[in-house]
Amino acid sequence: MQPASSAGLSAAQSLSEYALGVRFEQLPADVVRLAKDCLIDAIGAALYGHEVEAGRAALRYVGHAAAGPCAIPGTNRRVAPEAAAFAGGVLVHAAELDSLRQPGAGVHPGATLVPVALAAAQVAGASGRELLAALVAGIEVLFRIGAATKHSAEARGFHAPGLTGPFGAAIVAGKLARVDAHTLCHALGIAGSLSGGLLEFARSGDGGLVKRLHLGRAAQSGIVAVQLAQAGFDGPSSVLEGRYGFLHAYCETSDAARLTDGLGTRYETPTLCLKRYACHIVAHTPVYAAQQLRAAHDIDARRITAIQIEGAPRLAANHDIKLPANQVLAQYSVPVCVAAALLHDADDPASFGERLLQDEAIRQLAQRVTLVASGATGLATVTRITLDDGTIYERAQADFPGCPSTPFTPAQLRGKFMRMAKRSGAAASTLFERLDRVEDEADLHWLDAMPSSPPDASAGGDHR
Repeated sequence: MQPASSAGLSAAQSLSEYALGVRFEQLPADVVRLAKDCLIDAIGAALYGHEVEAGRAALRYVGHAAAGPCAIPGTNRRVAPEAAAFAGGVLVHAAELDSLRQPGAGVHPGATLVPVALAAAQVAGASGRELLAALVAGIEVLFRIGAATKHSAEARGFHAPGLTGPFGAAIVAGKLARVDAHTLCHALGIAGSLSGGLLEFARSGDGGLVKRLHLGRAAQSGIVAVQLAQAGFDGPSSVLEGRYGFLHAYCETSDAARLTDGLGTRYETPTLCLKRYACHIVAHTPVYAAQQLRAAHDIDARRITAIQIEGAPRLAANHDIKLPANQVLAQYSVPVCVAAALLHDADDPASFGERLLQDEAIRQLAQRVTLVASGATGLATVTRITLDDGTIYERAQADFPGCPSTPFTPAQLRGKFMRMAKRSGAAASTLFERLDRVEDEADLHWLDAMPSSPPDASAGGDHR
């Protein structure tokens, strides 16, 4: 990896030059592997997205889109790239199964980059290797922008992936469209004015599906930003670090140096984190702990009298939701998700679906969960389960399978994909194998044969 030249350049200019210089042949094998994992995981999540309301709503919306060259995972529809990116972004994020970064930085690469890569690759006739190089370039830029925000945009009421996503999406779209650095920099300048997404859904008690919309709009905005730049629109090269740029406008605190820190000498891609469960990331360590304790001690949830979970302050401040008003808030709720893990199969995405609101046993057990703020940082938690005879089971958990410290094994990646894509039947296995060798593909037009949903799925039919 050659160091990016940054002398006298703005961050957007440096990032654009770097991204266009990324070549598949120069990428380390572990970085390529992670990019493929991100791709596979996102397509599986998109297929499962057909099972939930946000995904069905997105498909109804693009049902009116004009025909085009781009496939939407799991459908027979071919639409324009911006429509495919929107639908794909919503589908990938629809069930809270999509990837992010760890430590957290308000970025969701699976939902904001992969749909763009698929759409732009089909338009350009790009190869599998070109797609993977574009994904790595997008992840490297997206993760640096996220790190520069110091994850502080949410303190101002913004949903961070809707802010960071358009930048990474523009990098992917521009690289696959083979634009020059000048045009790509303008696309980043435009993407800054297409960023958006408010956190009010997490407080109001209604409107939860708008959270899913933020990821679709971010993916779509990357495509649109490049299209506008190609048409002659320009955007400020200081869009990221300028006085009225992204970091100053959206963040409580930030570090502009992180925008280009290590660019060309250190990869950010190894911080990719794949979710194990269909719930918010902060619930993952207590859910994993509960799942492991249940299996190790054959815990009967009916005998549980109390569950105490210690974690970082934001755990108790933002995720102690005992009676969620909608499914999005239920997936945000640590008490509800832990209760579900003690009653059902946590590895099955359906365990975190509508039953979170409908299952009375989950509701009752969630009332026995207490969240306690401790000196913990990140995702680290301690889970204590007390039974009716006074027995206490305890497990400290700092990470889970899928984190950078404990990445998925090939079997775990395949297992999650097959669970997400089970509606595709035997075709899911074939799809996985082909995606796992995507670098050997001359183009991505074979996606036209991707397993499709029944004909009425795009019209909103419920096939669960």
